[in-house]
Amino acid sequence: MPPVELVRSCESAPVANHSIRSYLFAALAAEHEGLKAGADFDAELLFHACVLHDLGASPSAPGLARFEVEGADMAARFLTEHGYGADRTDLVWEAIALHSSGGIAERRGALAYLTRRGVGLDFGVGSEFVTDAQGEALHGRYPRLDMATALVDDIVRQAARSPEAGARYTLPGEFLRERGEPGGVTAVERAARASRWGS
Repeated sequence: MPPVELVRSCESAPVANHSIRSYLFAALAAEHEGLKAGADFDAELLFHACVLHDLGASPSAPGLARFEVEGADMAARFLTEHGYGADRTDLVWEAIALHSSGGIAERRGALAYLTRRGVGLDFGVGSEFVTDAQGEALHGRYPRLDMATALVDDIVRQAARSPEAGARYTLPGEFLRERGEPGGVTAVERAARASRWGS
């Protein structure tokens, strides 16, 4: 099964579209920053890291560890089953496991950096260089569909499955805590609604 079919089969439409947009935004960021596929990063691995980065928030994840780690494990199994060697698989594992870890992903090489950058751009972070026409084209083909709330809902469901999946001070643990507060809206959802692209 190709990776896009995999995410479409186990993720909600808003989250699957986010995963695909994250890759397209990462590719735009690489071009904007002068990073060259083949020289600075492996374009195929960037595609897999971005498109598969939220598998751990899907119902297919076991819910025994934080979603970033489970997603990295699921992506690694997928790549291994499709003949990728440990060296390339490990790079994708690291990029996915660190995609929510600001200040760390940026120091672990171009693949981890661009994966985090693509995800952030889909939340509007640092998107000034993206033209309105580019944004409209991406969102026309892969609409947002209230992605921020759908993604937070999925992460909270996964985090609630075990103490390890929703440990305090991790992203899923904080989402779980914020959902339990009056109003139940996370800071990420509020930021997304106020961002360039909306939620």
